[in-house]
Amino acid sequence: MKLQVYRAATALGGPLIRLYLARRRARGKEDAARFGERLGHPGRPRPPGPLVWLHGASVGESLSLLPLVQRLRRDLPGAAALVTTGTVTSARLMAERLPEGAFHQYVPVDRAAWVRTFLDHWRPDLILWSESEFWPNLLCEPAARGIPMVLVNGRVSDRALATWRRHRGLIRHLLAGFALCLGQSPRDAERLRELGAPRVDCLGNLKQAAAPLPVDAADLAALDAALDGRPRWLAASTHAGEEALAGRVHRALAGRHPGLLTIVVPRHPDRGAAVAADLRRQGLAVARRGAGEAPAVDTDVLLADTLGELGLFYRLGGVAFVGKSLLAEGGQNPLEPAQLGCAVLYGPHMGNFTDTVAGLEAAGAAQAVADEAALAAAVDRLLADPAERARRAAAGAAFATARSAVLDDVMAALEPFLAPLRAAAPEPTRAGA
Repeated sequence: MKLQVYRAATALGGPLIRLYLARRRARGKEDAARFGERLGHPGRPRPPGPLVWLHGASVGESLSLLPLVQRLRRDLPGAAALVTTGTVTSARLMAERLPEGAFHQYVPVDRAAWVRTFLDHWRPDLILWSESEFWPNLLCEPAARGIPMVLVNGRVSDRALATWRRHRGLIRHLLAGFALCLGQSPRDAERLRELGAPRVDCLGNLKQAAAPLPVDAADLAALDAALDGRPRWLAASTHAGEEALAGRVHRALAGRHPGLLTIVVPRHPDRGAAVAADLRRQGLAVARRGAGEAPAVDTDVLLADTLGELGLFYRLGGVAFVGKSLLAEGGQNPLEPAQLGCAVLYGPHMGNFTDTVAGLEAAGAAQAVADEAALAAAVDRLLADPAERARRAAAGAAFATARSAVLDDVMAALEPFLAPLRAAAPEPTRAGA
């Protein structure tokens, strides 16, 4: 009944949905040049041959899909890979990082007519859905067409579990459309079973198969030379309020660590001007990378309000606090700094990465901090103890790479769904043929 009500509401609510999207576009939350894609209209022709559609909601989910996309392109070169996301930032990252033969489109908003338009054009042969984007129309329409769907790296957070327990009939119907659900942890797999998924397995977290975040070697060398050995720490993927908190930590520690530089990387770079203003009101000297400002010897905070450079700053930071974990909830991916030589810190609100942080802490690679004072104390200790910092960094790197074989396991589980595509795919053209 709830499903019918939802589908009717989204069918009849077209004008209101368009108004909502127009307001988002006016605020820069939608891509004006490609806005039609959000209404299901394709931005390019469909390539010939089999097509695999992979969907990840935003930056984190789409990045976790990249190793899978790359393997699909290697093992099924005759099949195209369509990757959809719903945010402007993720679209930019996918444009930079998708391999040849894979391309990005915005996912249509969850209205049946727009989803049908999308499916009519792209005609996917297999759908790989990532993590926890359980939109009714986006799942029901492919299921009605008999398109095989697999949930990869499935995740059910505490909050999502509580919500879906109140709507058991709806989530059971949605999960029934998946031929296979792969939970990213045993806890997620068990929750998927509880919510009604008919076939569930757990092979590990695809985030552990991801390559380290990329870096421009020349930029890394130049910035490292410019910082000239200064003590430094990094507040990464921060959300509102966490940047000002990082500024206060800097002020508390600057007297104990002469030359201290705090690097702040906001999760949303478009907040850069406002964040810089907040930090300057604390009396801090800020160099804003997004405005082309280079750090000087008296710079307190390097504000990295740019896109796609987190790999650069993790390599420079040494000590990394992962944002969305002190003043917001859910956290960001702690494996990324662990892969790149950082001692990792985060707040108590890492609900999206419960099993990952448990593993990192058990390995002695990471530490949870309860509040601002605890963060300052932890950064202070790590800056004062290079040996402990190096020990934690080594433990984190070992943990982050320990389950890199998860990609092989996932590909093996997908083989029954890939085999028909392999048989139907044209032979790739050989150079000189």
